[in-house]
Amino acid sequence: MTRQSITLAKQNDEWLKAQVAEEEFTSKSEAVNYLIKQARERDAYHEFVQAKIDKGIKSGFAEKQTKEEILAEFKKRIKNV
Repeated sequence: MTRQSITLAKQNDEWLKAQVAEEEFTSKSEAVNYLIKQARERDAYHEFVQAKIDKGIKSGFAEKQTKEEILAEFKKRIKNV
């Protein structure tokens, strides 16, 4: 692992110390690594969702259908699977 030196705001340092004291983490380094991992996973999920939204927008508007027409289309698709 790469060793880093960082400066924390007092309240953040206190929070990290409390997490270690409460045995949520074995060290402040473990807590920081966990928080960075969570942020990276959140960013990856955000990118995934944004890609789905962009794909939906690019596909255009759907034609208006009644509930019955939508149900019939789903049933037809299920039979073809």
